[in-house]
Amino acid sequence: MIETTQLLLFIGASFLLCLAPGPDNIYVLTQGMTKSKKAAIVTTLGLCSGLIIHTSAAALGISVIFQTSELAFNIVKYIGAAYLLYIAYQAFKYRNEPLDLTVQNSSSELKKLFVKGFIMNILNPKVSIFFLAFLPQFVNTQAGSVPMQMIILGIIFMIMTVIVFSSIGVAANMLSSKLLQKPSIVKYMNILTSFVLVGLGLKLALSQR
Repeated sequence: MIETTQLLLFIGASFLLCLAPGPDNIYVLTQGMTKSKKAAIVTTLGLCSGLIIHTSAAALGISVIFQTSELAFNIVKYIGAAYLLYIAYQAFKYRNEPLDLTVQNSSSELKKLFVKGFIMNILNPKVSIFFLAFLPQFVNTQAGSVPMQMIILGIIFMIMTVIVFSSIGVAANMLSSKLLQKPSIVKYMNILTSFVLVGLGLKLALSQR
C-alpha cells in the first residue's frame, strides 16, 4: 500500500498541477464561458476518461514507446493538433448562432462534448509521457505491485482533475452568464474559443518530447 504521507504529497501536487493553466483546463473554461455548466462538467468527464487510457499505458509501460519513438510521438501529436484545429473551425463557423441552452444541454450535444474531450486527451502524447514521469515518483517498490500503485495514483489524479476542472468551468459560467445574454457577446466568445483552440493546436503541433 502507498504510505499516507506519500499519498498526501501526491494529492497536493496533483491539485496544483490541475490548477496550472494548460490545454485541458483552458478548454473546460471556454466551455463554461460559452455554453453551460453542464457542458463544462461533461467536457471534464470526457477529458478525465482519456486519463484512464494514459494511466493504463503508464502502468503497462506502453508510454515508453512515445518517449523513445519520435515517429510514434509525432503521428499522435499531429493527429491531435489537427483535431483541435477542426474544433476551432467549427466554433468559428457557427460563431453567429445564438446561444440556446436547451440545445447545448441536450443529451446528444452533451455526448458530443464528452467524446470531444476524450479524443482531445488521448491524442495528446505529452499526457502519456507526463504520467510515465509523474506517477512513478510516488510509487514505493517495496509496497506491493507497482502497476497497481500507479493505477491507484492515476484514479486519484482523475478525481482531483474532475473536481478542479469542473469548478473552473462552473465558475467561468457564473462569471459570464450575464454577458452571454447579449448576442454580440456570444459571437465574440465563440471567436475567442476558436482562437484559443487554434493556439492549443499549434502549441501541440510544435511541442517536443
